[in-house]
Amino acid sequence: MRVSVSWQREYVDLPADLPAEDLEQALVDLGIEVESVVDLRTTVSGALVVGEVLEIEELTGFKKPIRFCRVDVGAANGTGEPQEIVCGARNFAPGDRVVVILPGGVLPGGFAIGARKTYGRNSNGMICSAKELGLGDDHSGIIVLPEDTKALPGDDARPVVGLDDVVVELEITPDRGYALSVRGIARELAHALGVPFRDPGLVPVPGGTAEPAYPVEVRDTVGCDRFTARMVRGIDPTAATPGWMQQRLTAAGIRSISLPVDITNYVMLELGQPMHAFDADRISGPLVVRRAEPGEKVTTLDGTVRTLTTEDMIICDDTGPISLAAVMGGETSEVVASTTNVLFEAAHWDPVMVGRTARRHRLFSEAAKRWERGVDPAMSLVAIERAVRLLTEHAGGTVGDEVLDIDHVRPRTPVTIPADLPTRRVGVPYSPERVVSLLEQVGCTVTRGADRMGEDPGSAGVPAGGGAEVLTVVPPSWRPDLTDPADLVEEVVRLDGYDRVPSVLPTAPPGRGLTWQQRRRRAVARSLAERGYVEVLAHPFVSRELPDLLGLPAGDPRRAAVRVANPLSEEEPLLRTMLLGPLLGILKRNLGRGLRDVSLYEIGTVFHPRPGAGVPPAMGVDRRPTDAEFAVADAVVPHQPRHVAAVLAGDVEPAGWWGAGRPAGWADAIEAGRTVLAAAGIPADQVEVRAAEYAPWHPGRCAELLVDGAVVGHAGELHPAVVASLELPRRTCAMELDLDALPAAPVVPAPTVSTFPPALIDVALVVDESVPAAEVQRALVAGAGELLEAVRLFDVYASEQLGAGRKSLAYKLTFRAPDRTLTVEEAVAARDAAVARAAERFGATLRGA
Repeated sequence: MRVSVSWQREYVDLPADLPAEDLEQALVDLGIEVESVVDLRTTVSGALVVGEVLEIEELTGFKKPIRFCRVDVGAANGTGEPQEIVCGARNFAPGDRVVVILPGGVLPGGFAIGARKTYGRNSNGMICSAKELGLGDDHSGIIVLPEDTKALPGDDARPVVGLDDVVVELEITPDRGYALSVRGIARELAHALGVPFRDPGLVPVPGGTAEPAYPVEVRDTVGCDRFTARMVRGIDPTAATPGWMQQRLTAAGIRSISLPVDITNYVMLELGQPMHAFDADRISGPLVVRRAEPGEKVTTLDGTVRTLTTEDMIICDDTGPISLAAVMGGETSEVVASTTNVLFEAAHWDPVMVGRTARRHRLFSEAAKRWERGVDPAMSLVAIERAVRLLTEHAGGTVGDEVLDIDHVRPRTPVTIPADLPTRRVGVPYSPERVVSLLEQVGCTVTRGADRMGEDPGSAGVPAGGGAEVLTVVPPSWRPDLTDPADLVEEVVRLDGYDRVPSVLPTAPPGRGLTWQQRRRRAVARSLAERGYVEVLAHPFVSRELPDLLGLPAGDPRRAAVRVANPLSEEEPLLRTMLLGPLLGILKRNLGRGLRDVSLYEIGTVFHPRPGAGVPPAMGVDRRPTDAEFAVADAVVPHQPRHVAAVLAGDVEPAGWWGAGRPAGWADAIEAGRTVLAAAGIPADQVEVRAAEYAPWHPGRCAELLVDGAVVGHAGELHPAVVASLELPRRTCAMELDLDALPAAPVVPAPTVSTFPPALIDVALVVDESVPAAEVQRALVAGAGELLEAVRLFDVYASEQLGAGRKSLAYKLTFRAPDRTLTVEEAVAARDAAVARAAERFGATLRGA
């Protein structure tokens, strides 16, 4: 919202010497975010003057039309001679008065103006457009001053074009729609500065008449609870918008179109009431306000044909829809250059309907922005009266005596509040008189009641306290956001000053720090990050096609997903049942942006529906749910275990001058799983890795990870079909584990550190190629006894010499005694026992024996 301070002064007595900093601080103190306060006098430096075009010579031979102009700038150039200026605009003629910046001046953005030769002619200065002066976005032509402008050539142009003003740009939060108007901001400034406020909404206006200004039928009084209209006949269609109105619209960022349309925009900015102007001669038959039929179409003012749904409200005549109600008018009934009879419409629309329509059609007009935040329903007739008076004042015509007012607006519901509630909630003492005074400042009608004990039934469950006075508050029509006691408390605090609220940090309750589950998650995240994985956070929403893309078989429990009631996108309406789907999407996005070697991980929840859970119970906000109600609601909530997943593509060891790189493989994904289990505190002897077949992994390169015999996750290389369907690189690998399925880490005794030397022995065992290396290692550990300190697989070898279907597994065995130096005989005996156990279980033989 952009608004000039001079406009505000019409309704609030701002001090004449009010600094911009004080103005900004006053608004900020009331909770209104100020984007900028710009003194327009400082945006253009140098000589900016009014000029009168004397002659125009059309230059030819160039790619675009160029005009050589002689402009009278009075004595501003020091000589009194006409100024020679080259200009490319076409929207002016000899005799027009324009805005000229002379050499030495600087336009917004640091654009310095000088004298130079261009297109074969000398150009001394520039004839300016609104965009070049920072007054708007219109760059289609230069500013041509209205004929009634009293400034003479050579006069300072700043007051003429509004560059002697201060413009405030505000970011209005959704709950303060009333502040999207001069009326609303002026009221706020009056509160902040303690100065008088003249409400333009309190002017006397004629009410509805028995004979309507135009026949209208409202069929949906929920979507449109008030509709007013009035006719002006016989206006001058050539009448121009007055300069002062154009300046204010431009300062607000709205382009001037025509007088009737500009008046509707001006009244919207002034009163906050969006309006529409119809060409009465282009309307066929009575108007009907209703919901659209499915598939109906309307061409809006931007030239777009829009297909409507039953949620859209429309205004129709005998030809069909002529306006997308509350959002944008239609082409067939818009005011045109020949319009002489204008029908002004001001209505009150359902904010929810308008918000949904604007988003559905991606049409966020200034009107829709105000409707979805709340518009004062009492402003309809005031806005109509203001519009018809402005139009007849500047374009003539006759105002019809008939006034249409279809009014179904419901009165505001009173809110009861204990007078001491702001004090109890905020910790600042507010007397009942102060509370009443502040609420009346914002337009509330407050009735003070007798003292009561206990809880007031109308105070939304707020205890009134012993003997507290109760206030009955009727919010004003322009504050739809005031609906419960908490809103009124906020208004009291806001108007009294947030700076009066003490900054007191609450005392932290005693505790034991992080839970063991939190410590585990942090340890897992840290361990993966230390190994080069980058953490990402994916949206938990997936498409219906994802299970097919991942090759999940029919009947797989991961196919049963929870659908979001109001999804961000209908393309992804389901909650994920595994992390890999969205994680692989992030991998694909990174690869598409030029990254070749990517390793990502995520720790997050997945969602599994509870069979037969039904629908959640409806619970209000007037009180805390009972334990029974909460238990019923909780039983419907999906099961949400926390998983960890990782994906790899490209090289895990980059190539360089030091040698060739190493691409990621299934073993790296399995090692990522082992890393997670180790970081989670699971001892290695409780972990088992074995071959498995589980989508979306490659059936021959997939492993399942078990803890105490229970499967907790899978890792390996993705199935080629999955890689192809997701357009990922070949050999892409992944891992996913259920962290919540892991048992708590056992208490691990401190290891005994022996100071005696170890005995290092390597053994190479030949086994069948189907025997897992981990199982052979378990056999070695079991057979070696207590003297074995460590065992590590360092080589896997296969050749024709070993025989078909055979492989060699080489292990490094470390033997050490805690209390003595082992003899050779003791170390060899322990090794032989380990080999014997492997031979017993798997038929292993020593290689070369």
